[in-house]
Amino acid sequence: MTNLILAAIAALVVGIVIGVFVGRSGQGTSLRQRRAEQQIEELRSEYTRYQAQVNEHFMESAHLLRRFNDAYRDVNQHMARGANRLCNDEDWMEELAQETSKKRLEEVREDASEPPRDYAPKTDPKDSGTLAEDFGLKNGDKAQQA
Repeated sequence: MTNLILAAIAALVVGIVIGVFVGRSGQGTSLRQRRAEQQIEELRSEYTRYQAQVNEHFMESAHLLRRFNDAYRDVNQHMARGANRLCNDEDWMEELAQETSKKRLEEVREDASEPPRDYAPKTDPKDSGTLAEDFGLKNGDKAQQA
């Protein structure tokens, strides 16, 4: 009977030791899992902050560009009103119109020019052109070349 009690106590001790080892190994994986979940949450919150910063940047850029466009339009309108109010001189307006028409005529002349040719024009359609193999050669020279 004492042997049976000793065997039961030994089995109990061995069971406790095995239970402790199994418990620790399971605890290690759950600890790793908790750390991984914590890192995932940190990355999610960092990504959310980054998205918020990007949105804020583009919203502020849009606002600044709108203000810039408004200021440019105001300056342009101011210059146009000033030009209309201050530059009513008839002689100056006529001179400006003449300069404009001269520039248009010069532009037309430049556009009417012909692009450069890659050949010389022929005086007679039966003559050989500059791209022909026998251009510039006399009839006697053709026979020697062949």
